[in-house]
Amino acid sequence: MISDLQTILSALQTGDLQLQGQFLSGSNYTFMADIIFKELKLKVVYKPARGEQPLWDFPPNTLCKREVAAYLVSEILGWELVPPTVFRRKGPLGAGSLQIYVDHDPEYHYFKFNQEDRDRLRPVALFDMLINNADRKGGHILKAEDGHLWLIDHGICFHEEDKLRTVIWDFAGEPIPSELMSELCRFVDELSVTPTTAQKLNGMLRPTEISALLSRARRLVEGGIFPQPLSSRRSYPWPPV
Repeated sequence: MISDLQTILSALQTGDLQLQGQFLSGSNYTFMADIIFKELKLKVVYKPARGEQPLWDFPPNTLCKREVAAYLVSEILGWELVPPTVFRRKGPLGAGSLQIYVDHDPEYHYFKFNQEDRDRLRPVALFDMLINNADRKGGHILKAEDGHLWLIDHGICFHEEDKLRTVIWDFAGEPIPSELMSELCRFVDELSVTPTTAQKLNGMLRPTEISALLSRARRLVEGGIFPQPLSSRRSYPWPPV
């Protein structure tokens, strides 16, 4: 992936977007596309708002913005978990999210990870608890060709009510490592006292959803451990991959 993040974001926002094909496995319209920007040609994933299927518990035409919010939270934390993602107002099928495509082996996912890769998932588990991910399937964790772990598909996150459904409960009951705890504390401070940090999420999430995000971060800091799955409701996605 290109190391110049600002160039990537500029390309996503202003480059020439050319559709190449449609992913047929998901319930919402998702397209593979190319971005042509100056001398660059980048593979991207385009999710137009008009292609989203209505959900009873999420506001309509907001899933693509939640994809962007997940990227922004990852960047605020400094964890680099979500590929560069922007909300683009003009596209072949209208406004939607654009995310850099990650080349990966689709057969190598969470359920086939070796122990070394499993041990690298503590930030991922915390991230999903923080953003209230309602659908962390095993196939949503990609290992890039350079070994970096990337997370995709964050359309049904950030609900105000507890919706957490994830396959990653490996660390339940463990203390949160000190480095991750420090970064969570910094996240709480930035989101609660730095207006520009909260402003990054404005327009992508409702004010009440941003407040709920801050509350979840504070609970994780105060608890100091990876939470256990709840027995009172389903805590795992279906299908799991």
